[in-house]
Amino acid sequence: MGLAPRSLLRGAALVAALIVLAAVGAWFLESTIPRRIVLASGVADGLYHQYAQRYAKILARDGVTVVERATAGAAENAQLLADPKSGVDVAFMQAGVVPPADRDKFVMLAALYYEPLWVFYRGKATLTQLDELRYKKVAIGGAGQGVRAFLDPLLAANNVTGFNSELLPFTNVEALRALQAGSIDAAAFVGGLQAAAIFQALHDPGLKLMSLERADAYPRRFPYITKLVLPAGTVDLGLRVPPEDVNLIATDAMLVARPDLPAPIVNLLYEAAREVHSGQSYFEARHEFPNTDPEDLPVSADADRHHRFGPSFLQRTLPFSMASYVERLIVLLIPLVVIIVPTMNLVPQLLRWRVRSRIYRWYGELTLLERDVAARTGELPIDTWLSDLDRIEAAAARIKTPSSYASEAYTLREHISLVRRSVLAKAQAAT
Repeated sequence: MGLAPRSLLRGAALVAALIVLAAVGAWFLESTIPRRIVLASGVADGLYHQYAQRYAKILARDGVTVVERATAGAAENAQLLADPKSGVDVAFMQAGVVPPADRDKFVMLAALYYEPLWVFYRGKATLTQLDELRYKKVAIGGAGQGVRAFLDPLLAANNVTGFNSELLPFTNVEALRALQAGSIDAAAFVGGLQAAAIFQALHDPGLKLMSLERADAYPRRFPYITKLVLPAGTVDLGLRVPPEDVNLIATDAMLVARPDLPAPIVNLLYEAAREVHSGQSYFEARHEFPNTDPEDLPVSADADRHHRFGPSFLQRTLPFSMASYVERLIVLLIPLVVIIVPTMNLVPQLLRWRVRSRIYRWYGELTLLERDVAARTGELPIDTWLSDLDRIEAAAARIKTPSSYASEAYTLREHISLVRRSVLAKAQAAT
């Protein structure tokens, strides 16, 4: 087999080895994508729990198991997600829960829906401001719950504190029952209208819903707050619930993860959020959510890319595992192709250089010998010259070249003979 075929085979073997290396690397990277994630939700009678079950069913279609971790609520979820040892990968949270110093530990995958603040109360007086809760018994949720984390800075801004009011850790249905029984004066809830306690409270004629007179002021003080209006009759037109327009303030429910959550899982979660939360609701317009509009947490670059461009062609046409594998294979092959293609273009040039270098290396020694023969006077080293020519000629005869380079090898031998004739001529002239 000639030199050129062997070189081509070596090049082909190198390309095949690189492709195999890329395939193995892509398989390794794809195998690091978890097929099991832990999702921190909330209490059993809350919306977070209901949504966690829906997310689990959606991700199961792609072979990813979602394990729900029941918690007290958004504040506890933030604590779990900040702790790498907790095992929690993703959590439902709300804007305004994470302290500024800890925000770099999280990324928001998507804002999901509005979570209004609902303040229900009893009595003949009409309350329109949070500072009117001063000196009353108010259920504001327990430690670790989102309602407490959201409401604490608002009450503090209105000078409603544990020193001048009785702030109780009741939440959800427990708080509603205490309010209905008259053991407390007001109860605060944060969540969607579909939450059991909120829906029941809206339909209880013995309770009133606070319409915040200064609702426009809160977004100026707290950037993560949005003013909402619940028009009269929105909940129930026949029963006129609510009887008149209600001004509310709200935060956003969010899906939050650690910054190192793999992009394929981020994409799956965002698609699940799109399936669950993209419809029209009491406050949300159709397709308003999910979104990646900045809140008070950094936005995941993978989630933002998925929000803007949607799933890739591979994700739309292939099963999850196959799509993620092919995407990683492409990512690894692109730099290899960038290296291989120029290298393959250089192969013929390298081959020519290699073959010719075996021939041309003897020309240097032959040229020096020829010059020595032409310039030498006096006693002539004829035997040395002839010995050197014999050595060069023997080496030239051993050179193996492809047939396309045979003429250059024969030319070298002719030049050796030319120098030999010069030596013999000089030797004859000397005698």
